[in-house]
Amino acid sequence: MTDDASTSQDSSMLEAVQGVVDRVSSYQDGAPEGTVRHELLAGLDSAGIRLEDAEVTRLADAIEEQHGAVDAASVLGG
Repeated sequence: MTDDASTSQDSSMLEAVQGVVDRVSSYQDGAPEGTVRHELLAGLDSAGIRLEDAEVTRLADAIEEQHGAVDAASVLGG
């Protein structure tokens, strides 16, 4: 794969992850413990995205801590 194709694929994946993060963030306030992680995993699975467990944990923690907009690229270091 060329660098351009890889960059495009990474960008598309981050856009999809951001969409899932935005959706989960929108209703996480007041959610029971574990709900954010569960919904995040379900959304990522529906989008066909596989992240490392540590990445999912970082995203879930950011969503729970920030109670608002979360930038997936920043959380994932991308």
